[in-house]
Amino acid sequence: MVDFIKAVLDDISEMQSLVMDEVKEGVILKRSDDEIATNIRSYILAKKNGKMVGYAALHIHSPRLAEIRSLIVSPLHRGEYIGQNLVDFTLNEAKKLGVSEEVLVLTYLPQFFTKMNFVEINKESIPEHKIWADCIKCIHFPVCNEIALVYKLANEA
Repeated sequence: MVDFIKAVLDDISEMQSLVMDEVKEGVILKRSDDEIATNIRSYILAKKNGKMVGYAALHIHSPRLAEIRSLIVSPLHRGEYIGQNLVDFTLNEAKKLGVSEEVLVLTYLPQFFTKMNFVEINKESIPEHKIWADCIKCIHFPVCNEIALVYKLANEA
């Protein structure tokens, strides 16, 4: 059984260990311990038998737009629907917080998200502050192959 719980500051070291390989490969953006600490309330952890097997963050850009960030599942636990459950958790959290329109994701695995009703969008429609706050820190900037997708919360009303 997998438990989904909010992260606390003591989880940061284990979170960094879990994501290390994907950061090295440039698949996930590197975040410092201080940056994670500043945003600790955004993170949801997936734990199986008390061990962290994945996590994701929900970042709020505006009352109408949120973003799923840093989605990671341990390679040993992929295929167990942990990633899908983390996405579902973040979408439900966005709704509870009152995000009115969309949840954005940037990914190299668009098919994972299209199965959950995300739709691809043109990256030029991403808010400019997102590009300058995050994308500029990426090892692939400015030549990025990530795909931008959104989940339309407004269609659920």
